[in-house]
Amino acid sequence: MTDHDANGRSADESLPASVLIAVDESTGIGLLTLNRPAQRNPLSVATMREVTLGLTALSAESAVRVVVVRAEGPVFSAGHDLKEMIGRTLEEERVVFEVCTEMMNTVQKIPQPVIASVQGPALAAGCQLVASCDLAVAAANARFGTPGVKIGLFCSTPMVAVSRAVGRKRALQMLLTGETIDAHTAAEWGLVNFVVEPEALERETAVLAGKIVGASPATLKIGKEAFYRQIDLPQDEAYESMSETMARNAVICDAQEGMTAFVEKRPPVWQGR
Repeated sequence: MTDHDANGRSADESLPASVLIAVDESTGIGLLTLNRPAQRNPLSVATMREVTLGLTALSAESAVRVVVVRAEGPVFSAGHDLKEMIGRTLEEERVVFEVCTEMMNTVQKIPQPVIASVQGPALAAGCQLVASCDLAVAAANARFGTPGVKIGLFCSTPMVAVSRAVGRKRALQMLLTGETIDAHTAAEWGLVNFVVEPEALERETAVLAGKIVGASPATLKIGKEAFYRQIDLPQDEAYESMSETMARNAVICDAQEGMTAFVEKRPPVWQGR
């Protein structure tokens, strides 16, 4: 397994890249690593663009069935790089949040499930990134927060993802107080799926990914896209849309193979279509 930056260069060809990507073909896991630990992995405009490029590159790899987003160092991400947000024009500030929105949307638009593996604090846009991932595993020492209110910059864009994960009252508690919550509270509130000891984080993230990689990639693509399409629809509209989606899913090659294999009591052989 070889690390590259999000532009495809080997990690040792230049100065350390802010984002590394790697593919483990033996497990079907693609890794995207935030790689500025000394700066607490800030989400600068350049870094967010690299994350978007990295996710897009990993999604195009046929060997990749699941993507894991992780970070080097003690902090997952402290959020936006505030140094590049001081003394800027309105148009320049808009670019920051347009690039951020593109990155968060890309997490949910690529066909592979994306798992956040959170080894330390995830704050502001870092918390938003965790909330945007399809699944999340947290080390017991991780913390989560939207502390922007404390510096006069309300976490309005993190609010979009966080409120959808934890609900209104809990999101507003985080947003209005700026206080962090611990990993176990984050799991109770639905921001992460479960909590493990720090030394078990990589292993348990891989175990979770391993429960997904055996599924048909075509089916995962259909299912992930359908989930986000229906989640905010009224129930009647959701059923109408998902009934059509499931009918179309049922006639694809992999669904027919899976159902036939189940009836014949044998493992399915996926074609990816």
